[in-house]
Amino acid sequence: MFNLDLSKVYAIWLREVKRYLNSKARIVSSLGQPLLFLIALGGGMSALAPEMHYQTFLLPGIVAMSVLFTSLFAGVSIIWDRDFGFLKEVLAAPATRETIVLGRVLGGATTALIQGTLILIIGIIVTGLPLPSIESIILMYLMMLIMSSFLVSAGIAVASVVQEVETFQPIMNFIIMPLFFLSNGLFPLEKMPEWMRAISTFNPISYPIDGVRTLLTAQGHFPLILDFGVSILILAVLFSIATYLFSRTNI
Repeated sequence: MFNLDLSKVYAIWLREVKRYLNSKARIVSSLGQPLLFLIALGGGMSALAPEMHYQTFLLPGIVAMSVLFTSLFAGVSIIWDRDFGFLKEVLAAPATRETIVLGRVLGGATTALIQGTLILIIGIIVTGLPLPSIESIILMYLMMLIMSSFLVSAGIAVASVVQEVETFQPIMNFIIMPLFFLSNGLFPLEKMPEWMRAISTFNPISYPIDGVRTLLTAQGHFPLILDFGVSILILAVLFSIATYLFSRTNI
């Protein structure tokens, strides 16, 4: 059983969120690449295949792209805290490793949800997509929370092993680009070549992307319950790995 102190979880969460909100340049600059994909790629493909409404199909994938980048790079704060000595103070505090990891996961997930929401609002304006029902919006944010949480857990796991920012960033780029481009974020599964469809089916981020797409545009491929089930299972596995590796990290 995990031993959690919710007041300490809140304190760690608040620190991560404040650090993010105080960096306005980071917030603005993180919008650039997802919007470029949505407007340039989405607009170009929509012109080539107007019957598909590609830009609308693409929007959930671009939201997921924003969540993916923000979540995985949230782990770099562990390396910075280690370099500045703050991590030693955190580990010396009367808080379990599960408490520290959960606080960081929720903090990173919150920042990713803020970033994803900004992309979603701009995307709805660009595509003219009608808003889904309140129930669908709630479920969509729950799915985004699960996705961002397991991605932050993955970032924490890597940062717990890697000692330098210079090493962490290329490793994350090596993970992020194949993870996103070999998912269903950009193309429908039924339109993919057989080999790519097989990879996408086993890609962990394909299921939360599909869930968001189902709830936002009703164009999903898998049953919604499968999207949630797989995503929750991945979260449980990656959070456990992140907690284990973080408990063994060097300071």
